[in-house]
Amino acid sequence: MLITRFANHMVTENVQVFWSELQRGEFISDAAVAAGTYRKQGTRWVIANGGVRPRRGRDLKGRCLSFAEGEQTAVWRAAGASVRTIVARLGRSPSTVSRELRRNREAGGGYRAISAQAMAYHRASRPKPAKLAVNLALREKVEQDLEKKYSPEQITGRLRLQFPDDPEMRVSPETIYQSIYVQSRGALRRDLAVCLRTGRALRRPSRKVGQRKNRIPNMINIAERPAEVEDRAVPGNWEGDLIIGKQNQTAIGTLVERQTGYTMRLHLPDGCKPEQVRDALAAKIQTLPDSLRLSLTWDQGPEMRDWKPSPSTLAIDIYFCDPHSPWQRGTNENFNGLLRQYFPKGTNLSVHSSEDLDWVRPATQRPTPQTTSVQEADRTHRRPAVAITARIRRSACGTPG
Repeated sequence: MLITRFANHMVTENVQVFWSELQRGEFISDAAVAAGTYRKQGTRWVIANGGVRPRRGRDLKGRCLSFAEGEQTAVWRAAGASVRTIVARLGRSPSTVSRELRRNREAGGGYRAISAQAMAYHRASRPKPAKLAVNLALREKVEQDLEKKYSPEQITGRLRLQFPDDPEMRVSPETIYQSIYVQSRGALRRDLAVCLRTGRALRRPSRKVGQRKNRIPNMINIAERPAEVEDRAVPGNWEGDLIIGKQNQTAIGTLVERQTGYTMRLHLPDGCKPEQVRDALAAKIQTLPDSLRLSLTWDQGPEMRDWKPSPSTLAIDIYFCDPHSPWQRGTNENFNGLLRQYFPKGTNLSVHSSEDLDWVRPATQRPTPQTTSVQEADRTHRRPAVAITARIRRSACGTPG
């Protein structure tokens, strides 16, 4: 009797859904949700497989029961249901169900879904060892060429030239890649990954042009932003971003007006998914008079994927910075640095109320690199900020600004 321990990666139908979504261009978090799990578990699957999609469980033909069907079978079997009854409920053939109960029963004769899944998983293990694990001469040659910085494609071609009459000294580039990244194959050393051109510890899926889901559809680059925004001559041009909390699950949104330094915060108690950020941003922008809704500059974070609601709810032009260019919205970056003193990294930011966010506003009014004293900071920032506050209040009351 095979005794083994169950783990989440043994439910191959879920794991393959996860990898299929990754290859379609989804992010790990979205692929994990499609597989019925969470982002951390999906990350573990990627690391454990070296970024290579496992073969096991791919293109299942339905000959065996799925894990969900096994759970139902275990419940019905414990209730005393016969094989014919289970067959009728599952819509499966009698031979499929009886074979499952016979091959995957426990030592005491009972049937449990997790034990059955673990036994079936290990029984389906590929018995054939990897070629580079068996052929020591070939493995030594491949390792030597990798240390010389040859690519797997070059190594394959060189082996054909050096050993034209020895088919045992042939290996495909994919076998070399998998022998490096998939340690369960027990062939090449993991540290040889630094000898590859990329030097990556994990393999990344190869995508065709346009296959990856567009992070922010129809975005307008900062290069198209009007020139008058750069000189800060007119108020109403904003910079925005999120400060992220514990496990990337909580966040606080920040908005900073470029001319005056006036700040606003987005309260995101339920999370920072694109639809949540969109609604909070639209609600905050609506509190501004039309004269202060000129432009907003944001980075290319995934939280802005749904940035384009109807024009009636968010009448402001949004421009997106270049990738990895935080200096293009430096005013907001400086403010976020101040805010981090009150909302440190790694903490749960959803516990703070909107009143908590407003409480820290006076504490963040400090001298900037353009000012040399608290008095100058007060003259250059506080008075315009008070004027903006007054204009917002008049707009809320319906009084012309």
